[in-house]
Amino acid sequence: MRREMGKADWNDMFQDNPDCTEIGFRNKRLTQRFLPGSGLGFDDRGFTTPADVVSGPKIKLFFIQMVRADLGERDIADLPLPVSIIATDIGTGERVVFRDGSLTRAMRASMSMPGLMTPVDHQGRRLVDGGLVDNLPIREVRECCNAEVAIAVNVGSPLLSPQSVTGLLSVSAQMVNILTEQNVSLSLATLKPGDIYIKSDLPGITAAGFSRNGETADRGRVAAEAQAEAQAEALARLSVPAAEYAKWRAHIEGKDRPRQRVDEIEITGLAVVNPKAVERRLRQQIGELLDTAALNRDLLRVYRDGHFQEVDYALMNLRQRNGLRIAPVEKPRGPDCVRMAVNLDSSLLLGSTFGLCVACQRTWINSLGGELLASAQIGSGQGIGVEWYQPVEARQQCFVQATTVLTRRSARVFLGDERVAEYRVGTGGAVVSGGVNLGLIGQARLGWRETRRSAKSEIGFSGLLPQIGAGTVNDGGVIAAIEFDQLNPLHFPSRGWDARLHHYDSSSQGYGRLALDLRGACPLGDYGLGWQLSQTLSTEGNLPFYDAAHLGGFPNLSAFANDQLAGDPASCLQLRAERIVGRRRPA
Repeated sequence: MRREMGKADWNDMFQDNPDCTEIGFRNKRLTQRFLPGSGLGFDDRGFTTPADVVSGPKIKLFFIQMVRADLGERDIADLPLPVSIIATDIGTGERVVFRDGSLTRAMRASMSMPGLMTPVDHQGRRLVDGGLVDNLPIREVRECCNAEVAIAVNVGSPLLSPQSVTGLLSVSAQMVNILTEQNVSLSLATLKPGDIYIKSDLPGITAAGFSRNGETADRGRVAAEAQAEAQAEALARLSVPAAEYAKWRAHIEGKDRPRQRVDEIEITGLAVVNPKAVERRLRQQIGELLDTAALNRDLLRVYRDGHFQEVDYALMNLRQRNGLRIAPVEKPRGPDCVRMAVNLDSSLLLGSTFGLCVACQRTWINSLGGELLASAQIGSGQGIGVEWYQPVEARQQCFVQATTVLTRRSARVFLGDERVAEYRVGTGGAVVSGGVNLGLIGQARLGWRETRRSAKSEIGFSGLLPQIGAGTVNDGGVIAAIEFDQLNPLHFPSRGWDARLHHYDSSSQGYGRLALDLRGACPLGDYGLGWQLSQTLSTEGNLPFYDAAHLGGFPNLSAFANDQLAGDPASCLQLRAERIVGRRRPA
């Protein structure tokens, strides 16, 4: 266990999201459009917000692998030594003791720090860290084992100094420390003269110090050896002959168990989400040995689809057959949510623009996973939009999509660096398309776009109206697109690549537009290198002003104002270098 704890990346363990390259393409695009974490769930009971910072799917999967539950369910009652795990009912404040049932579930419940990690739902209770009510469970030892002598090891963390209580995690840790110190004092009062008490020297190590587990274990060994030396005579009375001890130890030693072959896969516990949507992420094949590492990655993909607060699995042996039971837990909030987006743009010479967008997303409207996204935007530009996304089969590989939008925005016209006119442009349009999701990395679409534009002069020379489409322009034609996205992370990527190819053939206006955009990024120590190549050209006729290539604005040639440059054809190559000046650590 110590070896596995030492290899774990604890900073990553408390990041719920997997690598961005593991996110479904549609979810990736939605996350880029809206503020991360802005989803406000709602259902018939009203609006709900997340009650935690970390749901902990990686932690639970780590537990499963660490105690070898991936080779078969570990029941507490079947372990070779009596084990009790303490948790707290956050609703009643009652002490809850696990003496049987799933070992990994009890472990996950017992470490759920309030405010940081999602409580575990168990038999109608919501369970959190047992240290809140019994951090030194001497009473449980006497009740469970009828112990005549108790060896009590106090690993409670000392209180933090006021200056150290700064972030959410440190506040939660201090709250737990205060509560645990109170109940530990009560437990210590029950020690008898023959009992043995060990107190480790743990200054500087808090409840959040997971990455210091090796150092903590070393301090515990030092404290135990010191106590053994001080109470050598008392401990000697508890010893047994070496042969008897060896026999006892052989009984409790874990025996190597072979990897198990999966005979069947079952997905349970879903009320809204179609099990096929979970199944599509699983690469485990029936009849093959269980690949735990691959299964963990697949379940994190399931989690990142956004419909679940927890993903779990167990390998069950029933009638001499190994059944892999996948048990995702659907989010109690939603599955519908409200999303938000904010746009702020400022230029010293041309003023500022802003926009606030609020969108209502309804998911799983039908068994195939139909979604409805309705949005409204206010600010420098206004607009409303409705989008319907409908998978056509349960595994959601093929889909149809319909979008309609109405917008009003300002369009500026430049001659060199001088703004000579500004127009108010109203646009109404609809797009109907069908497409295919190309695994997790991309999407291909083919459809029809219909648009109606009108322009009105606000500032400057109205004779430039023909450049942006005088009066009202109706435009319709075929659209085709293929996109790939393997950048990580989604915002300010430091590695990966992205490729987009779009073509529009306007049958009513007689022009064709082809746009190619290639991006890449790679890390280099404390630096990040990025590049972008974009090319837009007409394949037929001349591109109108409103559909020409536009450059300018951050980070699209930042020295120019938004859309200051327009042309047909247009090519742009950008190189970018960034330096990492700090790395965020848990509070």
